Amino acid sequence: MKIALQLTSLNKRYDSHQAVNSLSLEVPEGYLYALLGPNGAGKTTTLRMVAGLLKPDSGDAAIFGQSITRSPSAAKKLLAYLPDEPLLYSKLRPMEYLDFVAGLWGIPAVKAESYAQELLQKLNLWDVRGDFSETFSRGMKQKLSLAGAFIHQPKLIILDEPLTGLDAAAARLVKNMLTDYVQEGNTVILTTHIMEIAERMAQRIGILNHGQLIAEGSLDELRTQSGELGGTLETVFLDLTQDKDIA
Repeated sequence: MKIALQLTSLNKRYDSHQAVNSLSLEVPEGYLYALLGPNGAGKTTTLRMVAGLLKPDSGDAAIFGQSITRSPSAAKKLLAYLPDEPLLYSKLRPMEYLDFVAGLWGIPAVKAESYAQELLQKLNLWDVRGDFSETFSRGMKQKLSLAGAFIHQPKLIILDEPLTGLDAAAARLVKNMLTDYVQEGNTVILTTHIMEIAERMAQRIGILNHGQLIAEGSLDELRTQSGELGGTLETVFLDLTQDKDIA
């Protein structure tokens, strides 16, 4: 089995705060992996280092064997990162935005246009394809950002709170897209504070606390580690994190 993401003794410190502390983990290819933790546990810092937006103090992250520190260009070609705040160009329309992003990845225009149309239709944005993104609601911006993450068909997609701002129908649509993408053999890593989402969607779950991986595995394996046999993920999560003195 290939390893989509491998973190090795990853460290990041901000002044006196150790945000990520000797973090090591592996995410197999073809899995939807949920990275959970209390606020300030180091989730976003970890993902930003994986995406190459932050330089680790030490340690490394490898995307399908490509080091983000030694071979950043090769590693970044294999992934897409969607932050919790949509980053769009307000004066671009959806097709223009996707064409721009596709161009950054060197995707042929004809192929990009066909896939962009498919994504906008899937995400129910086709009817607003002529509108500037500055007029969009938070949920619409989130969906367009997701289309931008999909446009170069990366092997690994990393999403930080991807369902923020989405109504129930849009959230279901996005969840279905992510599930389908994993079933095609790709890998998705996401953070979420909605435990039900992780419980229903994730095949493996990692729980961070104080920048360290305190538990990892399937839901059943986490239940065993916490002693909450038959418990919900929320119960397991609270048990594991409160045992580590997190309020």
